[in-house]
Amino acid sequence: MKENLLVSSSPHLRGGRKTNMIMLDVIIALMPAVIASCIIFGWRAAIILGITTGVCVVSEWLSRLIMKRDNTIWDLSAVVTGILLAFNLPVSIHPVMAGIGGVVAIVVAKQMFGGLGQNFVNPALTARIVLMVSFPSQMSTWTKPFEYGYDAMTTASPLGILAESGDTPMPSYLDLFLGNHAGSLGETCALAIILGGAYLLVRRVISPIIPGCFLATVVIFSLIFQRDILVDLLSGGVLLGAFFMATDYATSPINWRGKIVFGIGCGIITMLIRIFGAMPEGVSFSIILMNIVTPHIERLTRPRAFGKARKERKNNEA
Repeated sequence: MKENLLVSSSPHLRGGRKTNMIMLDVIIALMPAVIASCIIFGWRAAIILGITTGVCVVSEWLSRLIMKRDNTIWDLSAVVTGILLAFNLPVSIHPVMAGIGGVVAIVVAKQMFGGLGQNFVNPALTARIVLMVSFPSQMSTWTKPFEYGYDAMTTASPLGILAESGDTPMPSYLDLFLGNHAGSLGETCALAIILGGAYLLVRRVISPIIPGCFLATVVIFSLIFQRDILVDLLSGGVLLGAFFMATDYATSPINWRGKIVFGIGCGIITMLIRIFGAMPEGVSFSIILMNIVTPHIERLTRPRAFGKARKERKNNEA
């Protein structure tokens, strides 16, 4: 009796961890920043996190139902998208706008392209850019930390202070590290993001190549243009983007050469926007732009096929 052989496309190497386990690790890694955002911005941060996460899960369930596809909410990717989307929003944003962002992230950026693994751009960052274009005033209004009411005072973010070069004092390095400054929910507390990133590295959920190249490029540009390195690293979404969004499996290169190019590209575009652009921050745009060119990076940096060099040598000898 002949044994049937399966023929399938590469890659053929399979890992033991399932998608929901990987996403659970990411959720655990996001918890320090979730706790920090709720401490820094209060109960309104918890509401925004609940809205974006809930809308993302419901949007995934409904879109899969309407498209007559298998339900995928149990892989927890929608939960991760919801948390990351909230991390990219100011605490003062209207809940309806946050909900619109959740629909855009899941339905437009993810499910319309086939679902998890088929999307070519990061869903949370895509939603953030759509909200920035649609509601520029609300997306650039920053609330002073530890003021929990709706009438809380607004203030400039560290990158806004740096861009304006006015008389407003820059927060200290300790304040930048601990999150005692204005900004989006998940980008303020550098300590929490570093703890989460370290967890992902220890668990081998992400490779250190992309975050390392991203952050190293930011440091090099900061040195070249005589900027404050620690301010560039601890302000804005550099750490959050480097550890949690630039490393997205579906939208970043697989091979190590591609990861290097991707990380350096993210760092270059981020710093060019910060230095020469009209906006003080460029992390979202840099990652999205590099997501778009990822297929070309993969094609140009793919490893040499096994045996190719030997064949070329034999032809030259002949």
